[in-house]
Amino acid sequence: MRANKPISNDDMHSIIIQLAAKKSLAPKSSLLRKWAREALNRKIASAEVTIRIVENEEMRHLNATYRQKNGLTNVLSFPFSMPLNIELDIPILGDIVICAEVVNREADEQQKSQESHWAHMVVHGVFHLLGYDHETDEEAAIMESLEAEIMQSLGFSNPYETGEDELS
Repeated sequence: MRANKPISNDDMHSIIIQLAAKKSLAPKSSLLRKWAREALNRKIASAEVTIRIVENEEMRHLNATYRQKNGLTNVLSFPFSMPLNIELDIPILGDIVICAEVVNREADEQQKSQESHWAHMVVHGVFHLLGYDHETDEEAAIMESLEAEIMQSLGFSNPYETGEDELS
């Protein structure tokens, strides 16, 4: 297991936050962890996830390197592939990389609260690490339904519907 892993006593989800962007551009680490745990709690008893918040340059590089796409994106997920001969008490799911500037810009453009859009990006990234995808219409419908359920449990509206962002 990795050193310096913050594991809380109240659950078996370790969520590591790496801030590689201006602190003022991202939500508090406690919120990022809360949103990730809500998605994880529904699907897996224990897991380790790293959430890395980055600026445009790093996201552009990652998108080009791993997806062969030029330009920026809001979130990338990198599932961890465990070697067969290693067993851990807490499985490592992988890393979620979120571009702070893109998420904040998208929230403004979509007339959503930044908090709601950030929560959605974290939940979306977690579901990718859990093996969900949206390459086909059927896969997208399943993933979006799960995301909407989690978002509503967090007090936000369905991110795939237009209208008021947060529930009253």
